[in-house]
Amino acid sequence: MKRATLDNETSNFQLEREIERPWFRHLITVLIVINAVVLGVLTYHSQLPRGAVMAMEIFDHAVTWVFVVEIGLKLVVYRMQFFKSGWNWFDFVVVGVSMAPGGATFSVLRAMRVLRILRLLHIVPVMKRITEALMKALPGMGAIFAVLALVTYVGAVMATNMFGETDDPDVALLFGDLPKSAYSLFQVMTMDGWRFEVVQKVIDDGNPYAWIFFIIFIFIASFAILNLFIALVVDALASEQKALLEEGIHDIEEEIEEEFDEAEGQRGDIIKLLTALRAEIAELKQAVEAREH
Repeated sequence: MKRATLDNETSNFQLEREIERPWFRHLITVLIVINAVVLGVLTYHSQLPRGAVMAMEIFDHAVTWVFVVEIGLKLVVYRMQFFKSGWNWFDFVVVGVSMAPGGATFSVLRAMRVLRILRLLHIVPVMKRITEALMKALPGMGAIFAVLALVTYVGAVMATNMFGETDDPDVALLFGDLPKSAYSLFQVMTMDGWRFEVVQKVIDDGNPYAWIFFIIFIFIASFAILNLFIALVVDALASEQKALLEEGIHDIEEEIEEEFDEAEGQRGDIIKLLTALRAEIAELKQAVEAREH
C-alpha cells in the first residue's frame, strides 16, 4: 500500500490511514470555511441577538478544539516527523494562537483566529501549488525590491533637491526632506492621486517642467520595475506547472512500466502453459499411435 505519511517509519498505521482519507481533509476544509464566516459575522456582535452571538462563540470554541485534536492526532502518527514540514509548523502556530485566552491583553492574538482560513492554502491542491510557486519566487522578489528601493532613493534625493526648498507648505509636506520625498514618490509609483495631489502642486509652485521628472520616474518604477514582479510570479507559476506536468508524466511512465512488467509476467505464464499443453498433446498423440500399432 502506498504510504501517505511524511516518512516510512511512523507507527499507528490505521490512525494514519484515517487522518489521510479525503473525507477527513474535506471535513477540516468545511470547518475552516464555516469558522471564517462565523468570525466575520461576529464582528457585528453589537447588532446581533445575544443568543446568536453566544451560539457562534460556542461553535468557534468547538472548531478550535477540533483543530487541536487534529494536530494532536497528527503528532501521534508523525511524531517528530510532523515538524519537518513548514506547512505543519504553520498549522501548529495558527492553532496555538487560537488557544490564546480572552481579555484585552490577548485581544490581538484572539483577533488572529481568522488566520485559520489560511490553512486552505495547503489543503486545497491548487492553492498549495500557487503558494509554493510564490514562495519560490521570493528570492527574486527581494532582488527586484532592492532595485526598486534604490531607484526610489535616487528619485527622493533628486526630488528633495529640486522641490524641497519652497515656501509652499503643501509642497514642503511632500518633498521637504528625504523621508517625505520617498513617501511621495511611493504614492506616485502606485499612481494613486499622483497628478492632482502631488505633481500639480509642484507645478503650481513654480516648477512647470516638473512633470518630466515624475513621468520618467513612473515609467521606470511603475511600468518597468513593478512589472518585473508580475513577470517573476508568472515564471514561477509556469515552472511549478511544468514540474507538476513532469511529475505526472513520470507517474504515468511508472504505471506503464508496471503494467508492462505485469504483462511480461503473464506472457511468460502463458508460454509455460502453452508449452505444457503442447507436451500433453504430444503425449496423447504418442498414446494414440501406440494403440493403433
